[in-house]
Amino acid sequence: MRSWLTATLMLIAAASSAAALATAGPKPKSVAAARVRPPAVQTPADTASAMAQGERLALQSDLAWVGQYNGAITGDVSERMVAAIKEYQKSKGGKPTGVLNPQERAVLAETARRRQDNVGWKIVTDAGTGARLGIPTKLVPRQASDADGAKWSSPTGTIKVLLSRRKEAGPTTAKLADREKREPGRTVDYTVVKPDFFVLSGLQNLKKFYVRGTFRGDDVRIMTILYDQATENTVEPVVIAMSSAFTPFPAGALGPPPRKLVEYSTGLVVTEDGAILADREASDGCQAITIQSFGRADLVADDKDRGLALLHIYGVRGLKPLSLTEGVAKASVDIVGIADPQNQGGAAAISSAKAQVTLVGTGGDLALSPAPAVGFSGAPALDDGGQFAGVALLKPLVAATATASNAAPASQSVLVTGDTVRKFLKAHEITANGTSTDAKTAVVRVICVRK
Repeated sequence: MRSWLTATLMLIAAASSAAALATAGPKPKSVAAARVRPPAVQTPADTASAMAQGERLALQSDLAWVGQYNGAITGDVSERMVAAIKEYQKSKGGKPTGVLNPQERAVLAETARRRQDNVGWKIVTDAGTGARLGIPTKLVPRQASDADGAKWSSPTGTIKVLLSRRKEAGPTTAKLADREKREPGRTVDYTVVKPDFFVLSGLQNLKKFYVRGTFRGDDVRIMTILYDQATENTVEPVVIAMSSAFTPFPAGALGPPPRKLVEYSTGLVVTEDGAILADREASDGCQAITIQSFGRADLVADDKDRGLALLHIYGVRGLKPLSLTEGVAKASVDIVGIADPQNQGGAAAISSAKAQVTLVGTGGDLALSPAPAVGFSGAPALDDGGQFAGVALLKPLVAATATASNAAPASQSVLVTGDTVRKFLKAHEITANGTSTDAKTAVVRVICVRK
């Protein structure tokens, strides 16, 4: 503006001098007209382009969370992004300039953060596929998974998030999108097909649906969100954020490790007549389960959501179950278990390890650090008073690195609280009758043999 004003003043001065010359002497034969062009006015898109990539990503994400932006969150500057800024400014009674001032940006960020907290927004890594997703854990607190994917749902089933995985020869996004369109009951009203992903949305029977899918080689991964139309105002801003956060093949992802043919874990004796609490993952798919020193055990029940399994040794008496009193895991716990024999020269010695307890995300999950040794999964954790505080479970580490601002690696060790354990046992009509306070006499080695 200053340079333009200076140029204008110079032009006026030149014109005045010319006029003075015209009156003072003879008129020159010709006077060349000087053209001065002011610099172009900076547009809102120019302002956005000058931002760092991370700032643009955060801005698009925040606009999506307040319901103004419905595009892909890529950090790229677009007319849609500028229009979203203007609409947000108008909704707040401001002037729609397309450029947020510091006060407007701060209010937008705080509003988006509150909305994330309200739905329990959390980036999770699915252990079965290695895919990363953004999940509104307060809207869909129920979770189940297997080798083919995972499912999150609301208590009443009005909202569902499905992650599916399958093998398919020669997939393309066009073929995948066409197949998804033909799902029974679907009416598609929005379609985007790119070489590396596709998006569909519309109605499926009486629910709204959103699908985003892609592939790598012959591995197909698709995220589907289903929600009742009555929940539309709550869910739709979250859908945009979920679409952006969906990372089906994270950089550096290792995928789930192969299942061991022989897997060792720790079991906790909970009744005198042979009921054993164990890690579901370590007891899954076993051709035979053996409790060292006692013989064969049967899998009676399991809980995929909580990662617990109930085993039973028949024909035994006089076991010493641990008292499952209501201990409280505070800053740290002592974990009592039996390491994998390959980690301790074939020995079956019982040992203990201390771990710090950390609250992870907004879902109330508890992580343990450092993770105990392999073989400790299923081991009891004791609080600082020596009372039962829960069970330690080891999880496969599926991501080699944590990438992106909203991504976090999966926790390698978690604590299932004592209250959760007691509810699991009660649901399967097991009355824990332990009185022992010595965890070392109440743990056994569980051996799973797979085909």
